[in-house]
Amino acid sequence: MGKEKMGKENVIILSSQETFSVHGMEMKLAEIGCVSKYVPIDMKKLQSNTESCELIVYYMDETVSDSASFLVYLKDLCMEKEKSLILIGKHEEYNEAIKTIPGRCITAWFERPLDMKAFLDTVSDVFSQRMLQQTRKVVLIVDDDVAYMQMIRDWLKDSYQVVMANTGIKAIRWLTVNKADLVLLDYQMPITTGPQIFEMLKSDTETDELPVMFLTGQKSRESVMTAMRLKPVDYILKSIGRDALRDKLDQYFAIQKAIAR
Repeated sequence: MGKEKMGKENVIILSSQETFSVHGMEMKLAEIGCVSKYVPIDMKKLQSNTESCELIVYYMDETVSDSASFLVYLKDLCMEKEKSLILIGKHEEYNEAIKTIPGRCITAWFERPLDMKAFLDTVSDVFSQRMLQQTRKVVLIVDDDVAYMQMIRDWLKDSYQVVMANTGIKAIRWLTVNKADLVLLDYQMPITTGPQIFEMLKSDTETDELPVMFLTGQKSRESVMTAMRLKPVDYILKSIGRDALRDKLDQYFAIQKAIAR
């Protein structure tokens, strides 16, 4: 993809210092329509600047090995808030970063000196993919098992925009400012249970028509019937495979589309 002008997009550039190289990236990003902002290696400053950004560029240096807690925070931020992450640095700096940040969180890595054209093409691709994602159905997964949610997200992300919440409260907060097309809700949630979260959604006029499918690890007929008495649109056994889950969601949305005609 060439350096054609995009719409205004927000990029955070992380670096231990606001160097000449950082300024150079800011100018080049502006040329393709991206608004960028330098943020130092500071968790509070990163937190206060990430709400409107979609892409984080981490320009690493030798200080990366001294930033273990920051790397953990960056990893959690990218996973929980669905931020894209590009790493720039030497091979040893990259190796240090991936001790904490898993590969699935990293969109791309560039060695220094930076190949600016390849970098800008990748940035353009990131925002093109995000624009495509915005046209897809939004599936909110609510489950206290983060590893399970990540697996389901990996299964669905090529066809759906997937959001994760590991507590009912986080899910409800997210829904106060965002819209979902379907909720996959763990029936056996601790503290606030799946049925309790379901009732909270149904008692709010903003979410009372939101379709919910229960996720359950209980295979017994009695357990399934108990879940279905609450009248979710369906239930899904947690033992379901990738293809079967995709088929179930595809069929559900196909039926909804046909009904809406």
